[in-house]
Amino acid sequence: MNEVLINKTIEKAKETFKNEYSGHDFWHTLRVYNIAKAIAKNEKCDMEIVCLAALLHDFDDAKITNSTTELENATRWLNENHYQQKRIDWIKEIINSISFKGVDTKTPKTIEGKIVQDADRLDALGAMGIARAFAYGGSKGREMWNPNEPYIDNMNEEEYRKNNGNTINHFYEKLLKLKDMMNTDTAKKIAEHRHDYMEKFLEEFYGEWNGEK
Repeated sequence: MNEVLINKTIEKAKETFKNEYSGHDFWHTLRVYNIAKAIAKNEKCDMEIVCLAALLHDFDDAKITNSTTELENATRWLNENHYQQKRIDWIKEIINSISFKGVDTKTPKTIEGKIVQDADRLDALGAMGIARAFAYGGSKGREMWNPNEPYIDNMNEEEYRKNNGNTINHFYEKLLKLKDMMNTDTAKKIAEHRHDYMEKFLEEFYGEWNGEK
């Protein structure tokens, strides 16, 4: 495994996300990388591809300030480090297939893609997922919750991208769906615990909102 490139990519991620405060910061990237490595140990896969795809998965994301439409940032970085074109294409295919897109969500074709998708989804669950949801909502000027604003179920990709609903609605529109969308057995076990934690949080949230607790 190319440890030199992986370590350089970690440093590049730190630089890329240094001014990112939407929950898609360097620490999110590092957690996805660490979760992906942990899952990959239980699967037959190309660990180098898993690591690089995990580290690069948000380099061009539409939710961050330096986003691109054709993965130009990730591609440029790999080309600058003389990475093989065939493996660049493999990483790009993974990145293009892991995002949540409502009813248009894809399942990656390869085990490496499935691992990275699971890792990214796990960081959207549990205590970390709750913290990131409110960080993202706040960065976009969204309400925490509005009881008069119903959540929207089964959105397609375009509807999901354009949706500016409140943060609590986001739990129902995406986060609580993720447990049943995991690919690997390792991720499924972790997701059960994190999902339960989020449900308990919502119960507490509604109780405090209504002044019952």
